[in-house]
Amino acid sequence: MSTEQNKTLARRLIEEGLGQGNISLFDEFLTPDFVEHEELPPGTPPGREGAKQLITMFHSAFPDFKVTIDDLIAEGEKVVIRQTWSGTHKGEFMGIVPSGKNVSFGVIDTFRIAGGKVVEHWGQTDNFALMQQLGVIPA
Repeated sequence: MSTEQNKTLARRLIEEGLGQGNISLFDEFLTPDFVEHEELPPGTPPGREGAKQLITMFHSAFPDFKVTIDDLIAEGEKVVIRQTWSGTHKGEFMGIVPSGKNVSFGVIDTFRIAGGKVVEHWGQTDNFALMQQLGVIPA
């Protein structure tokens, strides 16, 4: 696939799969042996199932969950997307009772795409900012 096709795939995965909660795209766009390099919450299964579980958790805890793509850069097989995630904490999140607080924090995802599918992912989430905004740790 071309770099532009890789960018389109990654954008759809973020906007539709993550942002809109269309987890069926993860089965379509991620290989069965997809490798997740980001450390996920305890008890989250590896691979595609873990990615789908994480998305479901965010949409459950933040029903108005929104993803804004700030930058999208690609070279060869890699696509990097810098994003801002936001929402209102209205459901339990990782054992944290709903606070009603609005949150907004940064995320950077790097995908390796081969043969038209995502084969690997690395992610960096500003969990510190998220936990501060939820009041779990002091600002």
